[in-house]
Amino acid sequence: MSAYPHMVIAVDGPAAAGKGELTRRLAKNFNLVRLDTGLIYRAVGLKVIEDGGDPAGEATAVAAAHDLSFTELDNPDLRGEAAAGAASKVAAIPEVRAVLLDFQRDFAAHPPDGCAGVILDGRDIGTVVCPDAPIKIFLTASVEVRADRRVKELQQRGEEAIRTRILRDMQDRDTRDKSRSVAPLEPAKDAFVLDTSELDADTAFAAALDYIASQKRT
Repeated sequence: MSAYPHMVIAVDGPAAAGKGELTRRLAKNFNLVRLDTGLIYRAVGLKVIEDGGDPAGEATAVAAAHDLSFTELDNPDLRGEAAAGAASKVAAIPEVRAVLLDFQRDFAAHPPDGCAGVILDGRDIGTVVCPDAPIKIFLTASVEVRADRRVKELQQRGEEAIRTRILRDMQDRDTRDKSRSVAPLEPAKDAFVLDTSELDADTAFAAALDYIASQKRT
């Protein structure tokens, strides 16, 4: 039996594996509210910068984490370089991570009124944030395919995209994520692992729907 009285879907995986597109489609299909957990660190970092503080400063970063609200995650500035750089600094502070872990768990436990549940997109949702989630999906794809996807995404936004640099950055990020001592990037033991290397968005969505339907029958 699920630990939650509502639907909770945990979706993990490396960058450009297709988590964003899949979670948006699943959220719409099942009337779920979606949380891109990568944005919460950016939001905290940006709050510190906008208040004139140093994102590496523990006191200001922890205070910003405590003050974070879900509505702040709609800020388009979170996609910018300033927020990205600040995020890496605040994420290195253990107390910030602890506060934001509580933020994610509270989000999972209390979906907004009118929603059937929640879907969380991240790297450690099924293993750390919501280990009791009844539906866990781990998306993956070869690093070469993921680099090509990121290049295309950046080009569509009119930004510079050098494939060799992006590929190297992804390889380095994968190594860090998989080898870190706390919450390494890995599928939960009961997760459905979906390799999207040769799948388009429609096929990946269909596969996820089939899996979710199978879980509902058990």
